[in-house]
Amino acid sequence: MAEVYDLVVIGTGPGGYVCAIRAAQLGMKVCVVEKRKTHGGTCLNVGCIPSKALLHASELFEEAGHEFAPLGIRIPAPELDLPTMMKHKQDVIDGNVGGIQFLLKKNKIDVVHGTGSILSKGNVGVALEDGTNSVIETRNIVIATGSDVARLPGIEIDEQVVVSSTGALELASVPKKMIVVGAGVIGLELGSVWRRLGAEVTVVEYLDRILPGMDLDTCKTFQRILAKQGFAFKLGTKVTGVEKTEAGAVVSLEPAAGGETETVEADVVLIAIGRVPYTEGLGLEAVGVARDERGRIEVNDHFQTSVQGIYAIGDVIRGAMLAHKAEDEGVAVAEILAGQHGHVNYDVIPGVVYTMPEIASVGKTEEDLKAAGVVYSVGKFPFTANGRAKAMRHTEGFVKVIADKATDRVLGVHILGAGAGEMIHEAAVLMEFGGSSEDLARTCHAHPTMSEAVKEAAMAVDKRAIHM
Repeated sequence: MAEVYDLVVIGTGPGGYVCAIRAAQLGMKVCVVEKRKTHGGTCLNVGCIPSKALLHASELFEEAGHEFAPLGIRIPAPELDLPTMMKHKQDVIDGNVGGIQFLLKKNKIDVVHGTGSILSKGNVGVALEDGTNSVIETRNIVIATGSDVARLPGIEIDEQVVVSSTGALELASVPKKMIVVGAGVIGLELGSVWRRLGAEVTVVEYLDRILPGMDLDTCKTFQRILAKQGFAFKLGTKVTGVEKTEAGAVVSLEPAAGGETETVEADVVLIAIGRVPYTEGLGLEAVGVARDERGRIEVNDHFQTSVQGIYAIGDVIRGAMLAHKAEDEGVAVAEILAGQHGHVNYDVIPGVVYTMPEIASVGKTEEDLKAAGVVYSVGKFPFTANGRAKAMRHTEGFVKVIADKATDRVLGVHILGAGAGEMIHEAAVLMEFGGSSEDLARTCHAHPTMSEAVKEAAMAVDKRAIHM
């Protein structure tokens, strides 16, 4: 390829394809390199999108089986057609990845399918699908290769009995018993899918809490709700081994602090202990790209690595491993390359757990602020006091607003409830403009809506909630 590109992006996950499109919008000649046959990375192919398709379908299945009768809707017990549910998931994947392909073509971005590596500054090598190799010359390179599942030492993931999140999206039948190792977002979401469809789910977590890093008060309430739904939890517990049997697997457990070993049988074991940056085979050492002790690529405030002209975004660098964080970084680095002032505000990156109820969070937790010595005020409002929530029979959870005691600036908002992932964004916009709880409290909210609970929680910061 004799043409010299302004930018080559390695990886077309949410960060990579968004970066490429924004760069093309800004007039750059762009090429993307993707090792998969389809675009969208883990998120669209084996992560965010397919899991949400199954979460939605399984939620409706459970609702039809348990929630219709109290509303005066009488139907026979629903029957699960798992192959059709899986087809729905695949249709969603196909629609989304096809959309990315269309967008790349629309923006005149060249696409090369193969495994990319950095040969030198300005040169990207590609091992093509036909077995040959190619070299692409470019002025700038963005590494957007995402992340891979984290593995437990000594435990083989076969995607049949011992599965990662990828295998958990492809099970051919509903397991009778599922052990989920890791009480993070992925474990609780996929555990929710299979519990709703009939599995007996036990979550094993090394720490003494679920959802590490999220607001502890909110997570404690959430754990009680999940337990009421049928989840079993073994917290402060580590997995020391998994032995596959004819019937499934036997999982060996012991207290995280040490103690006697116990064994638990399961049909399927889901390893969901997190993700690690995917930088294998990129040739980073040879070109001098520095990484930190956790294997993440080190970048400066402009996303540039230790080598001029080579940038990195998304899961391969520091920060939350979230698709929308990667997208914002992709836009920022494209704008920086175009001479603009690309920027990401890491204090306002929302996070959502797409269970039922959902958890949504943006900004600081109480634990963060206590550790930093910040004096703050808290306002909480329960959905049990919200008219729309009562009408919908979704009264579990609450909204929590945390504001600086001296300035009233909102520092964090945490929502546990139905539709929390949609409601969190008014808090994100407020915080992006440095708004106060008073600003939020005096913003008129439509009645009756779940979002009125956000306004009431803001009012509660000043102890003047009306409906509580």
